[in-house]
Amino acid sequence: METVSTLSIIGMAFAFIISVGLPIGLLVFVLKKLKANPICFFIGAITFIVSALLLENLFHVVMLHIFGFSLAMNLLIYAIYLGLSAGIFEETGRLIAMKVLMKKTLSKENAVMYGIGHGGCEAIIIVGLTSISNIVTSIMINTGSIGVLLDKLDPTVKDTTIQKLSLLWSTPSYQFYMAGVERISAILLHICLSYLVYKAVKNHKIQLYVVAILIHAAIDAATVLLAHYVPIYVFEMIVLAVVLFISFVIRQKYEGDQMQVV
Repeated sequence: METVSTLSIIGMAFAFIISVGLPIGLLVFVLKKLKANPICFFIGAITFIVSALLLENLFHVVMLHIFGFSLAMNLLIYAIYLGLSAGIFEETGRLIAMKVLMKKTLSKENAVMYGIGHGGCEAIIIVGLTSISNIVTSIMINTGSIGVLLDKLDPTVKDTTIQKLSLLWSTPSYQFYMAGVERISAILLHICLSYLVYKAVKNHKIQLYVVAILIHAAIDAATVLLAHYVPIYVFEMIVLAVVLFISFVIRQKYEGDQMQVV
């Protein structure tokens, strides 16, 4: 069994700090700077769990049962399917949460707080927990302590486990860093989409909700497509650039709004 490089472990730590530290840092900043309601952070987090992890995944299970793996046979169709699924479920969840759960506290500041909760919860669950698990496992591999655990396994299970663990030392170090970069893009995007849906609810403009779905779907679909044709660091930089542009536009709109009392 090989060892995991120091650069890879640092990359895992970077991804963990971004996925956990960035949401917490933004939460504290928005609480102090914008005086937003912290409850909206948790509404965003819970809505993500319900809309994406539960309902969207259930939808995928149903679609897999109906169509089997034929959906994944055509890359373009599969990318559009994944993008639209994420966009529809998450933006609809965002819309319902703002209309129902945030009805009495709906403001642009709280929309930002909601976005931090939504994107932060996603980052912590998808990247944060995985990163800390990878760090602990990598340290156990490098110190040799994992061998004690592996020796207790059935030979077949042991071989399968080692194959899975091999990803930790065979994966290029930079890919672990890219997981952190990807979360920066995702959290910023969720904040922007939350503002769009807030405007859709506040101004009764359903078209902004549709725009939020399309932006979400387009970026997710593009990510799936780009991942098959260019190196991960290239498409992550492209996605980050697009999200930063969207963030710049949304910030201009945000600052143009009349300040609202939470």
